[in-house]
Amino acid sequence: MIVLERSEVRLRSFDPEPYARNPDRVSLAAEIACLLEVSAAKPGNVSRFADFSDTRYLDFLVSAAILGVVFRKAERTTTGSLILEAVRETARLVGRNTNLGIALLFAPLAKAALLGGRRPLRSRLSAVLASLTRTDGHTIYEAIRLAAPGGLGEAARFDVRETHSRVPLLEAMRSAMERDSIAREYATDFEITFTIGAPALTRCVKESSDPEASIIQTYLTLLSRIPDSLIARKCGGQEARKISSQAGQILGLGGAFTQEGRRRLTSWDRTLRKRGNRLNPGTTADLTAAALFAVMLQEGVQFLLKNPGKSSTGRQLRGGR
Repeated sequence: MIVLERSEVRLRSFDPEPYARNPDRVSLAAEIACLLEVSAAKPGNVSRFADFSDTRYLDFLVSAAILGVVFRKAERTTTGSLILEAVRETARLVGRNTNLGIALLFAPLAKAALLGGRRPLRSRLSAVLASLTRTDGHTIYEAIRLAAPGGLGEAARFDVRETHSRVPLLEAMRSAMERDSIAREYATDFEITFTIGAPALTRCVKESSDPEASIIQTYLTLLSRIPDSLIARKCGGQEARKISSQAGQILGLGGAFTQEGRRRLTSWDRTLRKRGNRLNPGTTADLTAAALFAVMLQEGVQFLLKNPGKSSTGRQLRGGR
């Protein structure tokens, strides 16, 4: 068993700077991260085994390809413009919101990777976030309005629907961080990704030969620690905390790595898919994708693909987003 001595793990690269100044490799990592995330049978989410009534697994595959193409421009395009272009192309080709959260999380990570240098990725990310302009804020708000995510609600300050001028983005994110985990990431230099998601994924991949189970276990870890803000917006904070507690209970049974854990995951998935998928932990899925992207940017894509052992999950869990 690997013991994490610190809450944040600095991941070593196979190559000292595998993605520095290489937009093609960054875009490839982004696309693969999206594909791995949606393909894993995470309870309550669309996967290769289950669609929603209005959103298909195919829609997410197309969205991943769109993100990969857009992110080839990451070195010469602003963070806000990357996000807006990804959302626009997704709206044009897919016709629904499948990747706003991922685009919001991935764009600054991609920009950070392309800064190069020997500083840790999170340090470079902090510089990217600090450099965001009011124009980025205006552009990102436009992307959010276009995507029209579920349960958006209203805000006393910097309301997305009412704010059409240039926005001090980090200030707006700080004002929203208590009700939205992606805003929290912007306000804290991606604290969830770098202290929970990426360490959990790294540990699971190193200790197992099952990338899919590792992704599901990372998802459960994130959800058990951070109540899903999409569920909270749609169903209330009490319901979101209840779902987090259930994720923790399943982790206590071994999660995706034990027979009893997988049995509970299957029945829990059915519960989460009721009521028109209102209990879909969609923000947690986005945070899982961010963990995948961050790990691949630091370790290389092959880190997630190097253990081709027999899957512990397979068709035993039929999850859906």
